Amino acid sequence: MRLLIIGTLEGELGQAARIAAARGARLAQAEGVAAALARLRGEGADLVLCELAHDIGWLVAQMAEERIACPVIACGRNADASAAVRAIRAGAKEFLPLPPEAELIAAMLQAVSGEAEGPICRDPLMAALLERARQLATSSANLLITGESGTGKEVLARFIHNESRRARGPFVALNCAALPETLLESELFGHEKGAFSGAVASRKGKFEQADGGTLLLDEIGEMDPRLQAKLLRVIQEREVDRLGGTAPVKVDVRLLAATNRDLGTEVRAGRFREDLFFRLNVVTLRIPPLRERPGDILALAEHFARRFAAANGLPRRGLSPEAEALLLAHPWPGNVRELENTLHRAVLLAGGPSIGAEAIELTPLASAVAPAPPAPAAPQAPAAAPARGVSALVGRKMEEVERDLILETLTHCLGNRTRAAEILGISIRTLRNKLHEYRAQGVQVPTGHPALLPAGASSADG
Repeated sequence: MRLLIIGTLEGELGQAARIAAARGARLAQAEGVAAALARLRGEGADLVLCELAHDIGWLVAQMAEERIACPVIACGRNADASAAVRAIRAGAKEFLPLPPEAELIAAMLQAVSGEAEGPICRDPLMAALLERARQLATSSANLLITGESGTGKEVLARFIHNESRRARGPFVALNCAALPETLLESELFGHEKGAFSGAVASRKGKFEQADGGTLLLDEIGEMDPRLQAKLLRVIQEREVDRLGGTAPVKVDVRLLAATNRDLGTEVRAGRFREDLFFRLNVVTLRIPPLRERPGDILALAEHFARRFAAANGLPRRGLSPEAEALLLAHPWPGNVRELENTLHRAVLLAGGPSIGAEAIELTPLASAVAPAPPAPAAPQAPAAAPARGVSALVGRKMEEVERDLILETLTHCLGNRTRAAEILGISIRTLRNKLHEYRAQGVQVPTGHPALLPAGASSADG
């Protein structure tokens, strides 16, 4: 993970930097917010730690104006309570008290980067996949990672990077479904100052930021065909053309792509370029859904329980036998991400010496993964009465019903747009456009509940 420190590395902030480095973070340092902004344009970062003495509000505002997505965490002594509150109101995601605590920094890094210690695995099916991934990691081949939403595709991609010869280089991830086409092009390839409205300074794209390392393009199936053609050229020529640039820039990047779509089907439907598919699909690694690797359920649950207890300053509690039975019986349509959210809730709700069954709140989505049983044969009725739930919709406008369904599904998914789009059977672009319409109408759009999301995580996810 790339960590940018704003302030001096002497004293307590330096201690925090050294703890983060010991946990595997790659450090960069800037003396002030202007220098930090320049580094973010050129090198990017996954997380920023900024001393309270600096103008955090100005930095957050500039980052928003230039569309630089990176959480900023304010750092200072607990005695600086008023300054900490001002920093949070100015846009800082969290406040890190100094002197730093190693466990708190570890939880913070995990929340930003995912599974910092690598995949949690006890099931033989997942163990075989990790062994195959370890074997392929030493090559330079492009890999395609497939699997349902929430199975851990980015976690596997980080594992491959850490096992590769590029492990000392940067690991950069970009969710192709999280940005509209115009912004995605700039994020991927970079731009020069004045290339478009809002391009107030030159900025490197993700390919340049990942030079010498690994670039993960998540949700690659959502990429617009025009950008697919440009991406294909970058793969073939190993050079990028910045928006507004006059000369190509050479890059040395190992490309990993991830998707929950069947790209073969997308190719046949004309939505994905066949030549790009074959460029990406040198080897495919399919992550099995959690219901196909039940041996991992309790191992992951225990891991998440420990992590969220530490992150929330709560005592560590084991799972009761009744809670374990509930977890093992659930089909997990949301996979590891659903399990993670379930355990986060359970840690917050548990009150006894262990996490009991009463703290396990499961989502009723078994029908999303299990086929409905065949209906028994019945004589035809002249006019069957409609179901009560359907009859309640009579008299309402179609757009109102659609809006309520979309918003309720998004709430159910804790603000996870990728998962909501999958349940609704629509593309992430369609969902994003609908939500934009609702906001324009003054409708409140659900986001991830802050108590149920890791620090620095985005409710727009992936």
